[in-house]
Amino acid sequence: MCDAPNSALGVVLGQRAGVGQPVHVIAYASETMDSAQQNYTTTEKELFAIVFALDKFRSYLLGSKIIVFSDHAALKYLLKKPDAKPRLIWWMLLLQEFDIEIRDKKGAENSIADHLSRIERKSEPMPIRDEFPDEQVLHIKASTPWFADIYNYVATSWFPTEASRPYKEKLQNDAKYYIWDDPYLWRLYSDKVIRMCILDTKINSVLQFCHSAPRGGHYGSTWTARKVLDCGLYWPTIFRDTHHFVATCKRCQKAGMTRNRRHEMPRQPILFCEVFDVWGIDFMGPFPVSNGYSYILLAVDYVSRWVEAITTRTNDAKVVVDFLKFNIFCRFGVPKALTSDQGSHFCNRAMASLLQKYGVAHRIATAYHPQTNGQAEVFNREIKKTLQKMTNPNRKDWSRLLEDALWAHRTAYRTPLGMSPYRIVFGKTCHLLSNLAYNQSGEQRKFQLQELDELCLEAYENSRIHKQKVKKFHDQQILRKDFQVGQKVLLFNSRLKLIVGKLRSRWDGTFVITNIFPYGVVQLKDEHNDSTFQVNGHQIKPF
Repeated sequence: MCDAPNSALGVVLGQRAGVGQPVHVIAYASETMDSAQQNYTTTEKELFAIVFALDKFRSYLLGSKIIVFSDHAALKYLLKKPDAKPRLIWWMLLLQEFDIEIRDKKGAENSIADHLSRIERKSEPMPIRDEFPDEQVLHIKASTPWFADIYNYVATSWFPTEASRPYKEKLQNDAKYYIWDDPYLWRLYSDKVIRMCILDTKINSVLQFCHSAPRGGHYGSTWTARKVLDCGLYWPTIFRDTHHFVATCKRCQKAGMTRNRRHEMPRQPILFCEVFDVWGIDFMGPFPVSNGYSYILLAVDYVSRWVEAITTRTNDAKVVVDFLKFNIFCRFGVPKALTSDQGSHFCNRAMASLLQKYGVAHRIATAYHPQTNGQAEVFNREIKKTLQKMTNPNRKDWSRLLEDALWAHRTAYRTPLGMSPYRIVFGKTCHLLSNLAYNQSGEQRKFQLQELDELCLEAYENSRIHKQKVKKFHDQQILRKDFQVGQKVLLFNSRLKLIVGKLRSRWDGTFVITNIFPYGVVQLKDEHNDSTFQVNGHQIKPF
């Protein structure tokens, strides 16, 4: 279907699925006529529209029966006219290679082509400039190929005019490995294979084809460079450019290896001098139901490693609030800070109200980084392992054995402290069942109480030395991470551990760093919705 009113052409290419079936549109096309074409007669414009359509969709129409619908009935007789203008004769000759039939169609029924030819042009084309000032022409910089000097020397034995003597000697030595076969320069490589030297402007497209194309496979830099060489191409910095291209490939970065210990952030030891000033709290479970209980709520003091734990039926906020009131605050005093994860049983209104009432700071660990509340996590694992060894095969008596496990923990020697938690808290060694007889005088007990402060200071110093050793060993094994505000990064998707997605990338992004906090916490902004959130530096990598 074609139409050509005053200043534009409109064409619609369609196809019928069968006889009597409606026409399915394949493509649309339109074009504005220039000032000379606008002076054509109506018949010339309509025929010009047909010529434009056949040239535009030539690959679709050759070898097929073509029916052209036009609202200009005179076109049917134009092809049979014995004499016509030279322009029309030339166009009719162009139509001879097609099996074409022109049919008349009213303009009201040819609405699509008519609409395309009458679309208003919203912008005027820029005029073509024939002359340019000299300063604009001289400002244009043309890049010189990397092999220009070698090419000139091999082809004409010509040296650059300002070349030094060492450079000329180097050029002569390098030219031994190049062959000029007009118009290309070839390099004889170390494997006795000649390869074509390519321009700098072609390097990126070659790497794109050998690495990112469907048959590239996104292999590593060495394999990609070898594939370029196998294609018979060469440039001097091929391995360096390939390494940079692969390192900045977005798909390769997202599909990179998962995190390991080398990607962790440097350790930030938490040291406090007073016992019961800072507690870490966490839930354990669910376990097999034992006497109606399924969970264990545990709290650990960061200085003495003293652990308090209770069995619970649920893991809701009311259980946590009651535990803090009666098991921590009323027995050991109000702490200065409480550390927990971002679970809803710890982050809620009831919890916030309780901590605000007693003036306790709530420190919340970053998402998917349990190391922030490391003390609670460590003793969770230890209590669980102890109960695993103490319970019966049916695992239904763990609630009855919890107090025994806690007593074993409190009286056990701790290497970081150099003593047991019991001794730090009470200033003396616990009398165990193995002590069949003991005689404690009042003076000796008084002396031990006087040593309590010294024991706390000794435990603090032992803990500081131990954490420094652990930090030094840990930091020697990790890769150094230096993040900058405004830097783009990828975020590790820890939730994929819970989702079946073998072909999904574990890295999401990209995100932009908006702030860097002490102790490894980084604030990120999502580029799609501008939302911000905080993660540990262990969860991200540079993009």
